[in-house]
Amino acid sequence: MTYDREALQASWKRTRGHLDAARAHLMRRPGIDLSTTREFLEHNELGLAFDCMVHLADDLGLPLGFWQHMHRAAQEMRLYSDEPHMPHRKASASCLRHLAAASERE
Repeated sequence: MTYDREALQASWKRTRGHLDAARAHLMRRPGIDLSTTREFLEHNELGLAFDCMVHLADDLGLPLGFWQHMHRAAQEMRLYSDEPHMPHRKASASCLRHLAAASERE
């Protein structure tokens, strides 16, 4: 397996950009505790930050832009899979459902 550190770091940077843009939507909401998400991001635990943000956003009715950033982050991390035991499967499936619903609203 070829290991391309530059490509990996570029992917992390793109993913982090999408997660930060999505997190900005959550920061505008009163009463949302983003401390756990921030900690995951500080430690480059991008998949865990993704899971946490999807969980926080589940019932907030966030706009399409939030879910588009989350979707792009999931794509960048290759979280969409049909494998039943893939990590982040539940959060990525929830992201797709919310993306579709937000698309229909807008």
